[in-house]
Amino acid sequence: MSTIEIKNLSFGYDNQEGLLFDQATLNFDQHWKLGLIGRNGRGKTTLLTILQGKLPYEGQISHQLDFVYFPQAIQNKHQLTYYVLNDICSFEQWELERELNLLHLSPDILWRDFTTLSGGEQTKVLLALLFIDQQHFPLIDEPTNHLDMLGRQQVAEYLNKKKQGFIVVSHDRNFVNEVVDHVLSIEKSQLVLYQGNFSVYEEQKRLRDEFEQAQNMKLKKEVSRLKKTAAEKAEWSRSREGDKTKSRTGFIDTENRRVNKGAVGADAARTMKRSKAIVTRMETQASEKEKLLKDIEYIDPLQMNFQPTHRQRLLTVEKLSLGYEEKVLFEPVSFEVNKHERIAITGPNGSGKSSIIRYLLNEFDGQVKGNVQLSTHTQISYVRQNYEDNSGTLQDFAKKNKLDYSIFLNNLKKLGMEREVFHNPIQQMSMGQRKKVEVAKSLSVSAELYIWDEPLNYLDVFNQEQLEQLILAVKPTMILIEHDIAFLKKIMTKQIHLK
Repeated sequence: MSTIEIKNLSFGYDNQEGLLFDQATLNFDQHWKLGLIGRNGRGKTTLLTILQGKLPYEGQISHQLDFVYFPQAIQNKHQLTYYVLNDICSFEQWELERELNLLHLSPDILWRDFTTLSGGEQTKVLLALLFIDQQHFPLIDEPTNHLDMLGRQQVAEYLNKKKQGFIVVSHDRNFVNEVVDHVLSIEKSQLVLYQGNFSVYEEQKRLRDEFEQAQNMKLKKEVSRLKKTAAEKAEWSRSREGDKTKSRTGFIDTENRRVNKGAVGADAARTMKRSKAIVTRMETQASEKEKLLKDIEYIDPLQMNFQPTHRQRLLTVEKLSLGYEEKVLFEPVSFEVNKHERIAITGPNGSGKSSIIRYLLNEFDGQVKGNVQLSTHTQISYVRQNYEDNSGTLQDFAKKNKLDYSIFLNNLKKLGMEREVFHNPIQQMSMGQRKKVEVAKSLSVSAELYIWDEPLNYLDVFNQEQLEQLILAVKPTMILIEHDIAFLKKIMTKQIHLK
């Protein structure tokens, strides 16, 4: 049995405050299937990069195998898929075709231009290449971003059949729940291991946090008591110092008799010395107790500028069908969107989900059949699937989109964006940070209808819980497209499935 041992790992970037990892220690078996969990910016991808030996660090990492990273770097995507994969590593064609079949892909895909493959198809062929190699330990970073519900289920079944271990980073809780037997959580610069799948992790984490919160309450009360006692003793010590000063001038007792100045001074000095020792001891104990306080990860509630109007029905769709030239995207659909309803539009990639949204926003340029009634005065807040054109400073971005700057920044902070990132141009931010900008913008816009197209891409599980709690509390009117079935089950009131 081969193990991977991490001992006293410390690492931080020069341009960030604090360390991502501070004396972190972990041991795990190479046959375990680990789900790597943590807030965006807390070091998930950094840890995978460190394991590959691509970043300097303090501490020790011991193992007897090499690591391989997904998604693999592609040198030239403008060629046949077979040659794209062959540029990454050498392989036997029959082995690759075997893996493709397991992923429900025809081997014919190897002879298509790589750029013509959908995001989900590209993900699958790269995973197939990854698991041909039995000698390396796979580090799988965000495999679900471009997969629809069916694709995620197929990849989950594929990973379940693998006997070799791996580390997978994914923000799809249902996917992680199906494929892992251990969860590795990054918590306040430490690596914490949980045995079991994501559901077990959530329960164990909840119990652990409740216990630590109770311990924190006890410790805070004890610290408060010790500090109060220290302050009282310090005050008493100062009063005894006053007695000593009075004795030097010839203190007169209540019977108007002069007392021995030396005796009073010596007694006051001894009492003061004892009281100061007590103060020092109390302050030391309080300081030691404070060190035991756990810095628990709290999830701050977000704000949503939902402005419901008097209208009960916002949208009516009757026998709607969209297409291009002779190709119809989906069978005719009919549905209504009433106030406080949250409608999920589902279906495989390419079925026309985003086309419906573009049509509702007057951005669809194909053929339309059916009838749609949506008031032109309806205030809509939109989370786009593609938001790469967001640019400039956050302040300029807020001004351009007529956002309340303080609410916008507050939501970004609550979504976990670091303060030092606030000064960066949006186009220089990571994809996760740019997604938070797009979501925070939508939350800040005054709206009676929210249209969200794949809002969870690049957001961590903590952000997903924040959005779930917000939506269930505010009950906004929504139309959304999302492949995370766990998220949809919690927040949707109605599902429209495209065929």
